[in-house]
Amino acid sequence: MAKRRAKKQETEVLEPEVLDPADELPEGSTPATELPPAADGRPDTMAVVPVTALQQYLAEIRRHPYLSKEEELRLFEEYRAHGSREAAVKLIMANLRVSVAIAAEYLHTGADHMDLIQEGNVGLLQAIKKFDPSKNVRFHAYAAWWSRAYILRYLLNTYRLVKIGTTQDQRKLFYNLKKEKSKLEREGFAPDTKLLADRLNVRERDVVEMDQRLGNWELSLDQPIGEDQDGSLLDILPSQQVPADEQLAHDQLQTLFREKLAEFVKTLDERDEDILRNRLLSETPLTLDDLGAKYGITKERTRQLEARIIKRLRDYMKKDIKDFDRLRA
Repeated sequence: MAKRRAKKQETEVLEPEVLDPADELPEGSTPATELPPAADGRPDTMAVVPVTALQQYLAEIRRHPYLSKEEELRLFEEYRAHGSREAAVKLIMANLRVSVAIAAEYLHTGADHMDLIQEGNVGLLQAIKKFDPSKNVRFHAYAAWWSRAYILRYLLNTYRLVKIGTTQDQRKLFYNLKKEKSKLEREGFAPDTKLLADRLNVRERDVVEMDQRLGNWELSLDQPIGEDQDGSLLDILPSQQVPADEQLAHDQLQTLFREKLAEFVKTLDERDEDILRNRLLSETPLTLDDLGAKYGITKERTRQLEARIIKRLRDYMKKDIKDFDRLRA
């Protein structure tokens, strides 16, 4: 009998109670699955299927239940009146699903899902500082606006190496141009520049520029021209400087102009010379009223004198400078 009892106890030790693996896993985890037999034919051990950081995050936020309106107001009262960090954390944790839902709307942009969620969470932190419970609006509805705003700002700042939306109109086009094009096509309209500008209330030039920016990607000037070539794109980029021969010709024209201008001044009387120097050649020209008061003439008469001096100067220069019209400032 003693031997049978010992054998029975040994069997109980070697054969533990079999449990359902799902009963031992936290909510959101992936149950264990049996791996295929090893090379020697013996069954392998049990293993947990690896989960991604996103799956772990989603499983974690599901642990935090939604708040009722009364609980929400109570926590906000604690946060505002006493600066309770614990109350603020409970409010944020209960509304993390807001950022997840909004981030999912922008996955088509190619941005990382977790990056979008984290930007939305930053918006939640700002929302809790600005929220006013007396407006009779649930916090999740208010926080959604802040979460979306921060996600959109992140997309705008990271869509290109060079920021493409610096004005209000450019930001509006960045967010809505493609959407408005698709909408017009569904309605049977050709989405031309003028129609898009009217629908979005922006300038046609802004529509053209944004369309070009969204349709092209940046290229590094240090990028090699080809696999078998050592040069870069910078080496073949056209120079924006004026060619040396044109610059030399321009400098010579300016020198000649200054010489002829000094000669022209000598042909003027004192009043006309004063108008030329203090009205036409000065960096801070006097007004027609000031010059008229100085010489006791009307504003209109001063304007006529100025126009006559300009015509005389042009005729004088054209007579001796053949390329005068090509002279630039």
